[in-house]
Amino acid sequence: MIDNLYLQRYAYPKRLIEFPPASNLGIVVVIPCYWEPDLINSLQSIRDCVPPGQHVEVIVVINQPENVSSEIHGQNEKTWREALNWTRQQNCSWLTCFIVWEKELPKKYAGVGLARKIGMDEAVRRFDQIKHPNGIIVGFDADCQCDPNYLVAIEHHFQDNPKSPGCSIYFEHPLEGNFPSDQIEGIIHYELYLRYYVNALQFAGYPFAAQTIGSAMAVRSQAYQKQGGMNKREAGEDFYFLNKIMALGNYTALNTTRVIPSPRSSNRVPFGTGRAIGEWLRDHTCKVYAPSTFVDLRKFLNSLDGYFAKSQDDLEDWIRQMPQSIQSFFANHEGIHQLNAANRQSASIATFRKRFWQWFGGLKVLQFIHYSRDHFYPNVPVTEAASWLARELNICPVPISDPRTLLLEYRKFDRNGVKSSLNFGVA
Repeated sequence: MIDNLYLQRYAYPKRLIEFPPASNLGIVVVIPCYWEPDLINSLQSIRDCVPPGQHVEVIVVINQPENVSSEIHGQNEKTWREALNWTRQQNCSWLTCFIVWEKELPKKYAGVGLARKIGMDEAVRRFDQIKHPNGIIVGFDADCQCDPNYLVAIEHHFQDNPKSPGCSIYFEHPLEGNFPSDQIEGIIHYELYLRYYVNALQFAGYPFAAQTIGSAMAVRSQAYQKQGGMNKREAGEDFYFLNKIMALGNYTALNTTRVIPSPRSSNRVPFGTGRAIGEWLRDHTCKVYAPSTFVDLRKFLNSLDGYFAKSQDDLEDWIRQMPQSIQSFFANHEGIHQLNAANRQSASIATFRKRFWQWFGGLKVLQFIHYSRDHFYPNVPVTEAASWLARELNICPVPISDPRTLLLEYRKFDRNGVKSSLNFGVA
């Protein structure tokens, strides 16, 4: 009899694995896989890791929507057979791999979000069987590699941060290897965009600024269940999911290891790395949100505590002192109403902050940034924006126009700078 409420009401209803988990199971790596020829390389990368102190499982979910083409079905079957053969050849006391092929998934929901959910829900079941609510569920992808200390670093990170519900794991796309030069150029610009955006949010004072990449994340099973599990989105599932985990507070950054995502082009999802590289190969441009957007956001967030315990007239007067982008966005998104509601429900400034961030969370911040882009500050070339921010954050003291050099500076900052030691949360 299942007595776990999440598994009863919210999980993928089908049990995938009958084989009982090891009593010391501590980490489950979930890999969604669709139309993927390189799965074995990813599995081998995990197999080559230094063994952690706990048992590790890998759950691969080969996912296939109903009425899929014969080409995709054929590749999925080939991947399935190769992966099963690979697992049979392994003789590893600390690692167990399960390959699941879920066919005929409803077309309405089929995609990476559902695939991650299927695997992560099964990880919850595995931990529930051994009564281990704090077991670690790790997101990975079927075209990724990782450093040899990957699993040990994850294990130690959660041991060293017992209050952390989850973390973003440091990543670097390959800048060398058997890839066309224009593809490498594209991934340089795209990764620079990713690093610029998160650091610009931190510059603005947003407390939940972290990378939200599905192949570079880890969460505790208990936190995963508490926040309703993974969603079924076809793309962006990682952004929405991790923003829910960040809302718990004490979200962390794991920078002592590295995930290495593929830089290849892909049209399997409407946005993300593969789609971005495809767009770069077409027009060789990469633009990002203008610095002025984050300057305006910084001015507003730096004055947030001043909105506590104010009358509506005072709030309206205060908003009128803000930049035009803030004034206009608040007028069109009931901002004054939300500040009033936060004040009515708050006896302390700490509660006021909590109420405010429940409204002005990751999605609302992104809505503001898009609103600012569409009405005030058009996008600018990524090198221009990232060079500006690098000077503001003292990443490098002089302007840098070469995107590769600029990216390498951001990597050093993200991995070794002040930000790497921060917990993301609200005081």
